[in-house]
Amino acid sequence: QVQLVESGGGLVQAGGSLRLSCAASGRTFSSFNMDWFRQAPGKEREFVAAITRIGDGTSYANSVKGRFTISRDNAKNTLYLQMNSLKSDDTAVYYCAAYTAAGLRTSADGMAFWGKGTLVTVSS
Repeated sequence: QVQLVESGGGLVQAGGSLRLSCAASGRTFSSFNMDWFRQAPGKEREFVAAITRIGDGTSYANSVKGRFTISRDNAKNTLYLQMNSLKSDDTAVYYCAAYTAAGLRTSADGMAFWGKGTLVTVSS
């Protein structure tokens, strides 16, 4: 079991940056691969980025590749999402998720644990 709490969301102008954090507690953080997902109003939850247990592998959705960077600090039990060059289409609730299965996953169905999300609003 792991508890996940996201933070860092807010209102930002288009072209700006935000860094999201996801603090984990409970089971050893480094035993989990981690993902970020997002859900915009009226849309399904979609994959954003994924990172392996020790941070040696990452994967990104095409829509954020080159603008977003996922990282983790296992000593601090924290996952991050650095978001640059934000667009209005990035407006959504952002969720972190954890799973122990091997390999990076990009489907919400493959996640075992979820945070409650943090809202990012990008104004144009």
